[in-house]
Amino acid sequence: MADVIGGDHHLNLKKLSFVGVLVSLGIVFGDIGTSPLYVMKAIVNARKDGASMPFDEYIDGALSCIIWTLTLQTTLKYVIIALRADNKGEGGILSLYSLVKKLKKKWLYVVAIIGAATLVADSVITPSLTVMSAIEGLKIYNPQTPVVLITCFILFVVFVVQQFGTASIGKFFGPIMVIWFLTLGGFGAMHIFDHLEILKAFNPYYAYNLITHSPSALIIMGAVFLCTTGAEALYSDLGHCGKKNIQASWIFVKLMLILNYLGQGAWLLNNYQLVSKGINPFFGIMPEWAVLPGVILATLAAIIASQAVITGSFTMFSEAMSISFWPNQHIEYPSGIKGQMYIPRINWGLMALCFGVVIFFKESEKMEAAYGLTITITMLMTTVLLIYWLSRSRVNRLFIIGFGMVYIFLEAGFFYANVLKFLDGGWLTIVLGGFIAVCMYSWYNGRLIKATFINFVKIDKYVSVIKDMKLDETIPKYCTNLAYLSRAKRNDEIEAKIIYSIIKKQPKRADHYFILSIVNQEDPYTFKYTVDEILPGTIYKINFLLGFKVDRRINDYFNMVLKDLMAEGTIPSRSSHPSLRAHNIPPDLKYVIIDNTYINDILLTVKQKITLSLYNFVKYIGSDDFKAWGVTMHNVEVESAPLTEETISANKIAQSNFTRNQF
Repeated sequence: MADVIGGDHHLNLKKLSFVGVLVSLGIVFGDIGTSPLYVMKAIVNARKDGASMPFDEYIDGALSCIIWTLTLQTTLKYVIIALRADNKGEGGILSLYSLVKKLKKKWLYVVAIIGAATLVADSVITPSLTVMSAIEGLKIYNPQTPVVLITCFILFVVFVVQQFGTASIGKFFGPIMVIWFLTLGGFGAMHIFDHLEILKAFNPYYAYNLITHSPSALIIMGAVFLCTTGAEALYSDLGHCGKKNIQASWIFVKLMLILNYLGQGAWLLNNYQLVSKGINPFFGIMPEWAVLPGVILATLAAIIASQAVITGSFTMFSEAMSISFWPNQHIEYPSGIKGQMYIPRINWGLMALCFGVVIFFKESEKMEAAYGLTITITMLMTTVLLIYWLSRSRVNRLFIIGFGMVYIFLEAGFFYANVLKFLDGGWLTIVLGGFIAVCMYSWYNGRLIKATFINFVKIDKYVSVIKDMKLDETIPKYCTNLAYLSRAKRNDEIEAKIIYSIIKKQPKRADHYFILSIVNQEDPYTFKYTVDEILPGTIYKINFLLGFKVDRRINDYFNMVLKDLMAEGTIPSRSSHPSLRAHNIPPDLKYVIIDNTYINDILLTVKQKITLSLYNFVKYIGSDDFKAWGVTMHNVEVESAPLTEETISANKIAQSNFTRNQF
């Protein structure tokens, strides 16, 4: 018997539409769209060889690097190629991993973990840097502006708002970002006419000239890379907006970005000395009357970019939970729609980390050193997975080889350029990303280690015992409906610990026994269930077929299943107690969750011991199982059970003497 337990929560934006393009501008391009706030400033600050290369050649080369980085890295790799690698309409590195995990390359999970972890680390630095860069524009009016305090306050408001949902204000994101991009392009275009020769930057020769003739080329490339740091987020948001809408809106976004970068470059040719006085070229190209409105608009754009990064983190952690990369955590849907998930622990953790970054660096210029290093790692990992996806898709081998050589070389170069900033702050994001990667690795492998010690038994072997126990009135009735969660992959098997709980630990007599199992599906929005009746009227196996984008609120889904079974007459809809049945009171339900608490160290290798120690640490980050399932504590019994009852020693202790009292 199979039934659908819910509808599709996914908003279908696969078709190109005005609304889809507007939504894309508000959601997808916030990160890359705020890059002009700091890219040119970072490039100018990276110039250490003032005498060896004329400044106009330096600017032409830097702008050429920006234009061709946006073209090769963002347009070609992500907008044209990566957006095709969609998992039923969903994108991002974990969705990409879901497409290739069936290949006989078990180590690919490590690639996915590293990419996901470094993306989270980058998500911490993005809100901090974008908001601070916008607020620093106020220094034009007042050099004593408390930038750190204002930045922390804005970030605090952004994170606090998450718990209430952003559906009501989200509708304004698109129009605001349209104004933002038009402002970028408009002010940039105004200054291009001051130096029309700046258009030479479209010639890739000038990028080549800068890279080969500038002694500080690597440092410069680290700054140039900042222009494309939102490309990975663009791919991750595929499921929100659809490929066609993202591709269409990127044409507009790229044009506005390039106009702004060219305008900043032209302005710098006349005002280079102002940068040394702390003037950001982004605000420098604005007329004096437009600076304050520009700061306000930049702050709004930074908030929208931060909002996109935060909600993207919620989505990524949700996916990580479903593929066993992260412990289950309580998820809320404050706006009542799928795209507005909220994970409290992740939210407050990100806020604390953002505060730490802002207070530690104090200036966006210092923060730039930490930015970009982790995202280059994410991009490298995405490239590796894309190579295997292209191979799985039977793309021409020569194209795959060319793609791999170009992007591994390009991104490895950017990585090396960013590594030079390691001691200047890059270490912070590497430590954070490394910590998250270790947590994910330990959780994934810890579960595998525990699984090897879990004994599975045939359910049929115990059917007669449970049948007789149900009729044995000398055993106190435990409840009417009793539910366990099983991870057995075979329908005819069950964990021995569940049998131990039902029969041995405390005999649990019930009218109906339900074995609940989650079967992860590659389709991100699969939302179905199946029912197998093992013992008619007594034992049922419920399989929940859930995509990785569907949360694991088993309590809600199981209640739907019970209503279906009651409507079909499979199980009674009223209590088995006469006094309650007379008042149409529904039957009671009890969950039993078994916590595996112990494995004897003798059975483990040193590596397994370390992995399980880290696994137990990570376990505290997650929620209790009953919270993750959406089950309230009043109907949950948590039991402990050893993972294995294996005999450690074959030697039997000998009895020395037996004395019987004669009284």
